[in-house]
Amino acid sequence: MDEIFGKIGSAQTLSQKIERRIEEAIRQKKLLVGAKLPSERELCEMFAVSRTALREALRRLSARGLVEIKKGSGMFVSELKIKDAIDSLNLYYDLSFDSNLIPQIIEVRRVFEPEIARMAANNRTDKDLELLKKSITDLEDCDPDNTQLEADIINKFHLNVAKATGNPIVIITMEPVYSLLPRMRNLIYANVDGEKAFTIKAHRTIFEAIRDKDADLAFKAMVEQINRTLEIYKQYLKK
Repeated sequence: MDEIFGKIGSAQTLSQKIERRIEEAIRQKKLLVGAKLPSERELCEMFAVSRTALREALRRLSARGLVEIKKGSGMFVSELKIKDAIDSLNLYYDLSFDSNLIPQIIEVRRVFEPEIARMAANNRTDKDLELLKKSITDLEDCDPDNTQLEADIINKFHLNVAKATGNPIVIITMEPVYSLLPRMRNLIYANVDGEKAFTIKAHRTIFEAIRDKDADLAFKAMVEQINRTLEIYKQYLKK
């Protein structure tokens, strides 16, 4: 492992250089998922650095989910999961959420969601259809005064459309966006007359198109639903 853990020499930010060297080895698959790293003592000798600098680098790598430190067993390369990527984006959006983010989110939805609906129509399974149909039933049965639950159900419907594509990149990209829908909807939709009826009808049309594997209709129905959303938010943002 000399090419991975060679001497770094004297530099001002040793811990950052150690972190970068190990990260690059993981990215380049020189260190595979589950691989055990050398001990702290061995790493200090290989890098020719102090234990303090090494431990700081390992702490940051662990915090980022790249390595896992198992007490009594050693240090191992972690398996990065879809959930890890989604959680990071969720945190970013939560911290960035304000009225300026709303039109940006809608524009992203206008670009991606019609094609996502098309993909879902082509790739959906019977299980996907069950989940989508349940969301529509739950929305119909939802107490109109319970806007939070209503928003959560709508969020779940769109998330399940994304999952019906069978494409993990779509899920990673869109799930953090959908996580903002309940907050956005509660902010604006609570007092919009007739919106629930329109939403149910729109979602039913999207569902039926996906069920029937009518990719073009799924695309068109999602365009109409997103355009309606855009118009409502435009009215809100003008106030």
